[in-house]
Amino acid sequence: MLIKINGEEIDVADASTIQDVIDETNAPYTPGSIVCLIKGKKELEKNINKYKIKTNAGSIIIQLSESEEAKPLVDVWKNQYEDFVDLDIRWSTSTEVAIGPIVTDLEPTSEEYKYFEGDVVLSLSSFSNESTHLIILKENTTNVYSVPPFNKGIFARVIGGKKTLENLTDDDKVTGIEPIIERSTTTDMAAVSDLSTVLEEGNELFTYISFDIDDDSPVCVEHLFSLIKDGRIKVSYDSESFIGFYDLEGIEKPKEDTTQRHRGTITVRNTGVGVGKLFIYRENRVLTPSHTTVGKIIKGMEIIDIAKENDFITVKSERQRLMLLNKTQSEATEILSQAGVEHLIDGIVDDDAIVVEQSPKHTIDILKEGQVITKSISKDDLCKIKFVDNAPRSVKYFKRLSGLLENPIGQIKVHFAVPGMHIVIFEGDKKAAKGLVPENNPVENVIRGQIGITNMASKSAGLIGIRFEDNSEFGPTAESFEATNIIGDIVSDYDALEKLKEGVVVYVTESNNES
Repeated sequence: MLIKINGEEIDVADASTIQDVIDETNAPYTPGSIVCLIKGKKELEKNINKYKIKTNAGSIIIQLSESEEAKPLVDVWKNQYEDFVDLDIRWSTSTEVAIGPIVTDLEPTSEEYKYFEGDVVLSLSSFSNESTHLIILKENTTNVYSVPPFNKGIFARVIGGKKTLENLTDDDKVTGIEPIIERSTTTDMAAVSDLSTVLEEGNELFTYISFDIDDDSPVCVEHLFSLIKDGRIKVSYDSESFIGFYDLEGIEKPKEDTTQRHRGTITVRNTGVGVGKLFIYRENRVLTPSHTTVGKIIKGMEIIDIAKENDFITVKSERQRLMLLNKTQSEATEILSQAGVEHLIDGIVDDDAIVVEQSPKHTIDILKEGQVITKSISKDDLCKIKFVDNAPRSVKYFKRLSGLLENPIGQIKVHFAVPGMHIVIFEGDKKAAKGLVPENNPVENVIRGQIGITNMASKSAGLIGIRFEDNSEFGPTAESFEATNIIGDIVSDYDALEKLKEGVVVYVTESNNES
């Protein structure tokens, strides 16, 4: 049976499941993500009421009539609009443009009717259904167009491209006609997570979204990349006009490229309430300086249309992120080589050294410059942390402060270190620490190797500490247990950390995010 997957028609065995087709085609898909299932093209198009008529001189957009009287004409259009593709502009006058002819089953009448600028009419020239033309009115007129006995032959109105319409001549031709899919046309799509669902003849399946990035927004594009985890992204909010991704809310980003927010546009909020939120638009919205444009959906808008809060969506970028942090030096060289970028090394040159810094930081800037400088450290010098699950605010504070929210390697700087005290304290951020309520406080003792944060119960809220011996009185930042939030355990060798001096930077990573 014939089906479509991600826009490509294939022949599959009867009773094939979604999983069978994904396996057979190697379609991009991350387990746990939703897929979009459409019964078929005609099933989708029955809800579409706008079409783009493309010509070599530009495009014209028409909107179908919703009146019951025009329904027979609308049905003819939906079934036969592709017949007008590759046809010439038959004639163009000051009053009208005609495209055709095609053959239909319509019957003509001989009545004279009044028409208005923008009307779109099916006309049976010479009273013959073998000479059916599309007539688009440029100005008001009264005429006999040999129309069918339905709604004066009017089935649509022009809502865009009037300048193109005025400029068309009989030297021009129709190069294509596309249904315009909007949020309101997707009511018969289904979000499916059960991959054992059996497919039927004519079904259409979409497994992923693909986007291209905006070269004029390097910082905010990296913000988009940071939201993608394990090849997928999680929906935080959905509405009629957009879906939102809020995991990095609160991280300030600059105003970069700002454009019209057309359907499929991806933006990042760059100021005000909700800064750091990412949006993908289902419907057009006006330009606003508070939204930086970071990209546009190229494939898979069908999935965007049906996604709901907490759904996961498989994501593929047309251009890959050049994130080298937490890669070995040799892995970084291979990645850059494939991208045609020169790799310059600062410091340790060992193949198995771990990259902890890269310059430029952002993918677009790297591609523009054609080279990147990396700094690496020995694998043994990387501080690996296993975070707890029961201190979400404190863990997020640490990840945001260190940079782990957006990158696989973060940095913390030593604030206080005294030999013999068996603790080291790192710099915090008092402003960001205002919301650090007590959570996961120690009860009987603090265990050697635990990492903690001072909460709002102390004036020193936000400081980060590691303790190098068990203690039954004070936490990793030398505060009381009530003022201490434990966020995790150091799972790498941490003996060297006790010997560090003030101002030294320590590179950290999450233990389950190793290369």
